[in-house]
Amino acid sequence: MTFNLFVLPFVLGLIFLFFTMIRKNRNWIRRMDPEDKQKLASGLRSAKVFLALREIFFESLLHRKMFHKNPLLGFMHMSFAFGWFLLILFGNLESRIYSGFWINPPYFPIFLKFFIHDKRVLPFEIFTVPGFFRFSMDLILMFILCGMVLAIIKRSHSKWFGLKKTTQLQFSDKVAMTCLWLIFPLRLLAESFTAGAYGYGGGFVTQHLGNVLVFIWPLSDKVVAYAFWWMYSLSLGIFFITVPYSRYMHIPTELILIFYRNFGIHPGKGSEYFSEIEVLSCPRCGVCIDVCQMNSAAGIHDIQAVYFLQSIRNQQVMESIATRCLVCGRCQEACPVGIHTDFQRIVQRESFQQLQFQDYSYLKQETTKKAEVVYFAGCMSHLTPTIPRAMKKILDTSKVDYLFMDEDRSICCGRPLMLAGKLQQARDLIEQNKNKIMDSGATTLVTSCPICYRIFMEEYHLELRVLHHTQYILELIKLGKVPLQSYHRKVVYHDPCDLGRGSGIFNEPMELLQKIADPLDTENKGVDSLCCGGSLGLLNAGTEERDKITQEALSSYLECDPELLVTACPLCKKTFAKLSPVGVMDIAELVMDAIPKDTVIERRLVL
Repeated sequence: MTFNLFVLPFVLGLIFLFFTMIRKNRNWIRRMDPEDKQKLASGLRSAKVFLALREIFFESLLHRKMFHKNPLLGFMHMSFAFGWFLLILFGNLESRIYSGFWINPPYFPIFLKFFIHDKRVLPFEIFTVPGFFRFSMDLILMFILCGMVLAIIKRSHSKWFGLKKTTQLQFSDKVAMTCLWLIFPLRLLAESFTAGAYGYGGGFVTQHLGNVLVFIWPLSDKVVAYAFWWMYSLSLGIFFITVPYSRYMHIPTELILIFYRNFGIHPGKGSEYFSEIEVLSCPRCGVCIDVCQMNSAAGIHDIQAVYFLQSIRNQQVMESIATRCLVCGRCQEACPVGIHTDFQRIVQRESFQQLQFQDYSYLKQETTKKAEVVYFAGCMSHLTPTIPRAMKKILDTSKVDYLFMDEDRSICCGRPLMLAGKLQQARDLIEQNKNKIMDSGATTLVTSCPICYRIFMEEYHLELRVLHHTQYILELIKLGKVPLQSYHRKVVYHDPCDLGRGSGIFNEPMELLQKIADPLDTENKGVDSLCCGGSLGLLNAGTEERDKITQEALSSYLECDPELLVTACPLCKKTFAKLSPVGVMDIAELVMDAIPKDTVIERRLVL
């Protein structure tokens, strides 16, 4: 016998989920632009497939990032994901050995113990093929049940798992979660009652448990077993049907996301389909809640990435949720799936912008002077004039041929417009600036503002080198063009969001700082750096909320009792300086002070 009516809920649920994913993936592919379609086609024929499979194994099954967050949290997720995978894998192998066929109905491995009652071996004879599989399947089932118990505990004791707060669940999430939690206990009971009813066929857990259950409930043991097989199948079927409407949609969608990402497909203009994939890939694990400073410092608990992505999926995005965010990248860095939460915010903000037209013809394209290096201070640097002043001294000292592009008047780089969702206006401004930069004939563009640096790198597509001033100053020092003397001041360094997490520049500022001062260690450094609170991405917040974020960051950085707080961003400097009890300086200012007094400074004139 290889069929029974009780398998129908499982089969129907599986068919529903399978065709739902086929339909969605076809829709995503149809909406791809030609370039992404080409990346998909070439990726499927390349070794990138194996890179994607490797990422799926380590991140979707073993949950490596979760382990780094908290070992108990990682084990909980891994026991469900990897355990279920092993159950399917070993179940398929076992069913093929018993049936003698390599192709079996999809339900056969799932309900094998209902159809097959093997007398050939006792439960503990694990060195035979049937005994090995019985032992292994019971062991894997216990492994999964351990994770299930931890998942139940996490709902009320999240701090044990490194989480201060768990996510709020919708009704569909609760239904799917209940079914998921029932699947494996029901399988245990179904297999145990069956093994007890027949007196054989179970493993080291199911056989002994079955014998006990039958002893306690001796009447109609096969009827009870049959009832549990029905409940097991129903829980599977209902879970599969609710997956597309619950947070568990991340399970199949994340696999597609990983393949696309490894094929070089990333979010960008015209990639609404990719944004949808990322939204559906959110597991709502809640990791982003704890790292959000709007939550920990400002006490705002309903705008975190998990709730924002949920509102997109429910098509209920409110402007207050979309705009009340630092866009600092901390949640994006912490996300175990790697969802581009900052990009998602900006895309949604665009939908709230009613007017997208702006005429920039008043920015007359004047004749640009020629120079080897273009220095772009940026708006924020002009609000902290000591930074451009320091850069001028450093550049003059190095005798480099440079053009101070925005010396006479500040020119916006366009990123503040993008952060506000005014994407078309930003692109128009970018085109104006790009023409002026390229007309200079320069080979290098240097900026003091991480905000400007990031948009130069991501949106301008310039045919020249783009460097943050920390990179360029370090380069000049290594070439011997800027003499230094160290003051050995004890300083703590703050990694600006757009320079560090946003652009991946961590080593150069620290290497530069080590040449002129004694940097102290701090807990929140590198990718874990805290936002200063002055972010231009926070469009909807008062001074009090911003100050709370600043104070939280200062409390962390000043724990090591530094003489100075050093950063590499004019906005961070300005924000910290307002509340810091110690001095705040930009690295460029520190370098300027370290230039010997007797150094001959000669300004190279541009033609």
